[in-house]
Amino acid sequence: MLANLQQCLASSIADEKSYNVPALCVRLGLQPGETEEAHRSKFRYAQRRLIGEPTDVVLNAARKLLSEQDNFELSEAVAKIDEIGSAQVTALTRRRLIALFDRAPLATELDHLDLLRQVWPLAEMSAGTDFASGSMEDFLFQHTVRNDDMTNREILETLGFLTCSQARLFAFLGVVTGPEARAREPQVELAGKIDALLAHDGYRLAEAGNMSGSPIFAVLAVPKGSPADPVIANSLANFDPDQLAARWREAMESRETSPGRAITLARTLLEDVCKWIIVDAGKTYNESDDLPGLYRQLAKLLKLAPDNHTEQVFKQILGSCQSVVESLGALRNKLGDAHSLGPIRARPLPRHASLAVTLAGGMATFLVETWQARKAEKG
Repeated sequence: MLANLQQCLASSIADEKSYNVPALCVRLGLQPGETEEAHRSKFRYAQRRLIGEPTDVVLNAARKLLSEQDNFELSEAVAKIDEIGSAQVTALTRRRLIALFDRAPLATELDHLDLLRQVWPLAEMSAGTDFASGSMEDFLFQHTVRNDDMTNREILETLGFLTCSQARLFAFLGVVTGPEARAREPQVELAGKIDALLAHDGYRLAEAGNMSGSPIFAVLAVPKGSPADPVIANSLANFDPDQLAARWREAMESRETSPGRAITLARTLLEDVCKWIIVDAGKTYNESDDLPGLYRQLAKLLKLAPDNHTEQVFKQILGSCQSVVESLGALRNKLGDAHSLGPIRARPLPRHASLAVTLAGGMATFLVETWQARKAEKG
């Protein structure tokens, strides 16, 4: 990737007049040279000053140049370097994303070229084909407007969808699910399909705002949590794939960005699980019951109350489970976002949220799996 960045940067520098190249290189933090050398070959002049330089020097020079002028290829090369070490959206996922548009328009409320211009600088990009010269915009206009002989798959592959930076990929996903591209119902439906595909690679397409009452979506990295997170997610998804699984996912995503929200969601998740299982067992609960009360009712139903056991170790463990539930309710009242913290109360930190979410998820999984085991025994 560094070699590609060096080549893109050298090409960008070579777009300048030869007599300006030496001063431009110095301004970018590269070694000076003679104007005569630049007259012989602008590209080689720049390349000689880039080869052997450490990555940070080349990156700084590229960013400096991009702050002064737009350059599609150089911006892509910089973005790909910046994305090293982050979770990667695989080529397989990208092909699956393209497949969503095989039989569906890129936009229903917006011209397809207007949509693509928001992501790719079509007028500045070369068509780069054996059959055409000129800009990508001219090429796409010829084959999608004058002649309707390109599929959406071919359009996206021609634009480099399979190899572009993730920054550009994510920008496209935000635009294609935007309120200006689609009506609300198909907009949300498409966002859900994209979200399910991105989840395999550690990303989500989540609601990040709204425009005139319609959601705006953005790609977010799924926060890395404890090793138990996937186990909890699978257990809750198998029990209730909609509300409980969604509650858990939202709690996980809030740990770093909104600890108070995560703590409130952790407590609500446990309350939901208790109510779900009680109803699934054919029992009822009082709407006024708080979390400790719901848990006590469920513990008796599942024979998890300490008094149901004679072994001291089980009594201690189950007593601790009850304490965890009660403590999560108290923590939510102290640090959650359900009540005002006021000017002097302690502010929750991500580590507090991580603890609350992990404890709630562990307890929720234990309760769900215990209930499923009890049902299997009866069966």
